[in-house]
Amino acid sequence: MADTDRVAPQPQVYSIAAHRGFADALVAGLVPRYSQADVGLARLTLLLPSSRARRTVSEAFIRHAGEQGTPGLLMPRMAVVGDLDLDEALGPLLDPLGSSDIKPAVDPQRRMFALAALIAEEMGDDAPKGATLLRLALETGATMDRLLVEDVGPEQLLDEKVLEIHPSLSEHWQHSLRLFARVQTRWLAWLGENGSLDAAARRNRLFDHAAASWKANPPDTPIVAAGVTSAAPALAKLLRVVSELPRGAVILPDFDLTMTEEVWAELGRAGNRPEPGDTPFAREDAVTHPQYHLKLLLNRMSVRREEVQPWHRKGMSAAPPERSQAIGAVFLPPEASKVWADLPSEKRRLSGVRVMQTTNPEEEAQAIALLVREAIEEPERRVAVVTPDRSLARRVVHHLARWNISADDSAGRPLSQTAAGRAFLLAAEVMAENAMSVPLMALLGHPLASGEMERGVWLRQLRRVERELRGPRLETGLEPVREVVSKLAETHANVGEFWKQAEAALEPLVASDHDEPALLAELIDTLAASAEQLCGERLWGREDGRSLAAFVEEFRLHAREAAFTVAPRDVAALLSDAMEQIAVRPPYGGHARVQILGLLEARMNRADLVVCAGLNEGVWPARGSVDALLAPPVLRTLGVPGSDFRIGLSAHDLAGTLGAPEVVLSRSARDEGGPAIPSRFLLRVQALLGEQLGRHLETDAVDLAKAIARAEPDAEYPRPRPMPSAEQRLVAISATALDRLRGDPYQFYAQRILGLSDLDALDAEPSAAWQGEVAHQILEEWHKADPQLPIRETMAHVFDERNLHPLMRGLWQPRLQRALEWVESEIAQYGRRSVEKVEAWGEMHVDGVRVHGKIDRLDRLDDGSLAVVDYKTGSPPSSKMVEEGYALQLGLLGMMAESGGFEGISGHAGAFEYWSLGKAKSDANPFGFGYVETPLKVGSKRSGVEPEEFLPKTKAYLTEAIARWIKGDDPFTARLNPDYPAYDTYDQLMRLEEWLPHLDAEEDAL
Repeated sequence: MADTDRVAPQPQVYSIAAHRGFADALVAGLVPRYSQADVGLARLTLLLPSSRARRTVSEAFIRHAGEQGTPGLLMPRMAVVGDLDLDEALGPLLDPLGSSDIKPAVDPQRRMFALAALIAEEMGDDAPKGATLLRLALETGATMDRLLVEDVGPEQLLDEKVLEIHPSLSEHWQHSLRLFARVQTRWLAWLGENGSLDAAARRNRLFDHAAASWKANPPDTPIVAAGVTSAAPALAKLLRVVSELPRGAVILPDFDLTMTEEVWAELGRAGNRPEPGDTPFAREDAVTHPQYHLKLLLNRMSVRREEVQPWHRKGMSAAPPERSQAIGAVFLPPEASKVWADLPSEKRRLSGVRVMQTTNPEEEAQAIALLVREAIEEPERRVAVVTPDRSLARRVVHHLARWNISADDSAGRPLSQTAAGRAFLLAAEVMAENAMSVPLMALLGHPLASGEMERGVWLRQLRRVERELRGPRLETGLEPVREVVSKLAETHANVGEFWKQAEAALEPLVASDHDEPALLAELIDTLAASAEQLCGERLWGREDGRSLAAFVEEFRLHAREAAFTVAPRDVAALLSDAMEQIAVRPPYGGHARVQILGLLEARMNRADLVVCAGLNEGVWPARGSVDALLAPPVLRTLGVPGSDFRIGLSAHDLAGTLGAPEVVLSRSARDEGGPAIPSRFLLRVQALLGEQLGRHLETDAVDLAKAIARAEPDAEYPRPRPMPSAEQRLVAISATALDRLRGDPYQFYAQRILGLSDLDALDAEPSAAWQGEVAHQILEEWHKADPQLPIRETMAHVFDERNLHPLMRGLWQPRLQRALEWVESEIAQYGRRSVEKVEAWGEMHVDGVRVHGKIDRLDRLDDGSLAVVDYKTGSPPSSKMVEEGYALQLGLLGMMAESGGFEGISGHAGAFEYWSLGKAKSDANPFGFGYVETPLKVGSKRSGVEPEEFLPKTKAYLTEAIARWIKGDDPFTARLNPDYPAYDTYDQLMRLEEWLPHLDAEEDAL
């Protein structure tokens, strides 16, 4: 026969139905088809999509050999095609040494820095800096890869069809397209100068090389491509060649051969035969359908649907054949799904598939863990939990640990969320924030940090320093910490040694100018050295440490080559973005029959029980995203599938898992942000089941999950009424505590008898109490200074001494200065009135109980009587509160003054004044802040206490309180007076929320 008459070989393309179990069915068919005496399957080459798929198929071969009782097994050679989504390279079979004419791929990190430099040059002064610039470079690279996978070159951006669309785009998209095109032109020149190719482009050239080589010289040994579903044009051509090899075959997962021609046509054109002037992908294509990407692959392979043959072998974990028919019905396109109304029950049959709905993610994770725990009770039964929600996967892992079931989340965790990665990032945050207290204490307290000290000793000293640093935000840098350590070192010897080691590691992090750009490579060197000095070899010891070491070496190498600069304040955000892209996977040391998988890892996998978790919209499928640089019409014109294409892949993942013998579809009614919408896929399953849905609900696991956390209801918590002993009650009363004792005795009990006080937060926002403390210190130093300086100079000195944060100075200093200058002006106008005492301690004894207090100011009036002055940074107590006996501080201080409680002072207390630093009540005040009030009914005041009754009333309230609580046996009842404006410091201790509603209900009933 002449060459011109030679018939093209028939492509050998097969499909393994979803219900058969891909990996096990694949092996069951390969063994009899390709095994040979003596050599077994060793001559066979399998092309698989990913390393995870290779592991899955290897396990399937081992299971098959065990079932057949085979004593030994020679497995086929398995070559990885390489999954770009998993950042995997091609296997050596497809990237041979003989392909040296194909340029090497540029390193991804090197490409990112090079693109960042090109973008910065193109954008000029408008270019972003630091982390934002690298994000833009990453997005540019992602768009480039998206085009390159489809074999779309940059020159096609100048295609007539693209240029026709260009004027109709918004200004933003036009600017983005022009920038992308310019960067692409310069990038191609950069690649030429450096003798490199983009990884995606090189991958295509290697596919072309293998296809041409195998077509010209077919291998003597069989080659089978299994589970490869990528529709990239270059890969599709290679698969076509494989399907035509003498002993070759292409085996597709879950390709629906039962689909009717009408439904197949409704999927759309799928890149095939565009109309004149149209784009390769039509708007009406059903890209969200699970079979769409397989239709696209077949079209690019030039294989008709009729040429695909069924794979008649099935695996050990196969489901009933009716399952595949039901799966096909679930995912019918919109028009075809009208047949659901008349679909017979046998076509709806999903026996073995259950739907589970829980209240929240925590309950969902607990129920899933219970299903896993129950399933593995049966010997040899395998369980897989498949979810794209990594947070939910981690919850399941932790719940399984309750039963000592170690389950690995094979999708891994971002490097930034691992122990080693977090330590490195905390060092970057200390550098970025110039050693602010929160990142500083977090770094020193990290589980890996201990310097060269024993961990327990290190933590004890750290806690001492941390306690002293708590409170409002301090000045940045290490100087505030040094001052704290120097004070603590007087009483705690080990604090000095602790800080010596910590400071040696921290000093380089704050040595450079915070805002001055520096070489990123040098900053990374500093971070690595400091983190290692704090954590030692533990930083690099485990799998996350090894990933961190590889990242640091590679990242700083390419940053140094690019001479990339960044301000230290931006380094934490930059490194966080970069480390987020790196997944740290466990070393597969978990339970042999339990797997926690992401969608990519779950492809081709099969278990006896599969739990599809997180079936909410936005999770499965994920929310579609618009390309950041090229508008959707441009991508469509270039022949690049839109973002909805990913939804179809997610649907195919779910269709594949639905083929397991037992499947649980799980979702929670709420997520961490509020009510959640069920996945469109789950809604289709429920709609198909119709009236049968009730028989497919999984409720037992949900009930057990609720029962695990359910306890017998406790008795109603009573209102606290502590009854300390007589000896415990004998405590002193401060001038400010009498109000608390009368209004809320429990708070007095917790503070004075139990000795409890709350801790401020690190870098806390300045509280009213703290502002009052600072204002009182300024006034005290100003009053006592000799010679007396202007009060604004005293304020500046106190602010410097307290290392106040610049933001705090900017917001509060102007207002406080005006109020303090009002005080200075008022006192300067004194005639015969004089200041006798400032911030002085006094005391007296009443009924054998010591009453003490600190007076802000005690003045001598011109008639010889005394005036008690109390400074307030806010509003002073109302006259009504004083009348009711809940603001008695001035009265108690007046009693002390009259009884000689303040050294060197005697006389009658005749005036009581609150000097408020708040906004002035009179327009006549030139400072705008400051006014004086008195609780007495004097002058034109219509409310308040009569002057002659103030001290006797105060004494009566004091003696009554002493008689009831200090010397008596009254309980220290919580919120004795509910209207008393108490602090909420001890609300949690008294469990206020548990008994107060019942108390309110009882009072309403009365």
